[in-house]
Amino acid sequence: MEIVTSLFDFVLHVDRYLETFVSSYGLWVYALLFLVIFVETGVVIMPFLPGDSLLFVVGAMCGVGLMSYPVSVGLLLAAAVLGNQSNYALGRYFGPRVFKWEDSRLFNKAAFDSAHNFYERYGGITIVAARFMPFLRTFAPFVAGVAKMSRSRFTFFDVTGGTLWVVGIITVGYFFGNIAFVKAHLDKIIWAMIFIPGLLVLFGSWRARRKAK
Repeated sequence: MEIVTSLFDFVLHVDRYLETFVSSYGLWVYALLFLVIFVETGVVIMPFLPGDSLLFVVGAMCGVGLMSYPVSVGLLLAAAVLGNQSNYALGRYFGPRVFKWEDSRLFNKAAFDSAHNFYERYGGITIVAARFMPFLRTFAPFVAGVAKMSRSRFTFFDVTGGTLWVVGIITVGYFFGNIAFVKAHLDKIIWAMIFIPGLLVLFGSWRARRKAK
C-alpha cells in the first residue's frame, strides 16, 4: 500500500521530484527521463509510470532554462520510439509461445485473423492515437506484435505517433507550463491528462458497440 501511495505521489507531483533531481544531479536527469519513457512505453507490465505529465513538466523545465529543449525532445523521442519497438517485439515473440497457436485451447484462429486484419487496416491510427492515452499506449504496440502487424507499417506509425506525442506535449509545456494558473493547478491538470483520454476511449467503445448492435 505504501508503494502505491508513493507512486501516486510521484505521478501527481512529478514537477517537484524532477526539479529536485535536476538541481541535484544535473545531466543525469536525461538518463532517468530516457529510462522512464522507454519503460513506460516498452514494457507491457509498466503502464502506470508517468508519461504525458512527465513530458509536460519537462517542457516547463525547458521553458525556464533548467533543461535543454532540443536535447530533451531528441532523447525522449528516441526513448518513445525504441520503447514501442521493444513492446512490439515482445508481443511478436511471446504471443506464439503463450498461446502455442493451433495446439492451444487458448488460441482462437478466427480471433487472431480478425486482430491481424484490424491492425493491418486500422493499426496505424490505433498506434498514433494510443500515444495520447495512458495505459493504451503501453498495450497497443504489444497487441500489434501479437497480431503480427507488419514491421514496416508499425515503424512508420510508431515514429509518427511518437513525434506528435513527445514534441507536441513538451512544446505545450514549454510555452504554457510556467503560467501562474497552470502551476497553481498542475495536480488537477495531471489528473485530467490521465482520465480524460480514458473516458474518451470508453465513450468511443460504447458508441461502437451500440452501432454494432
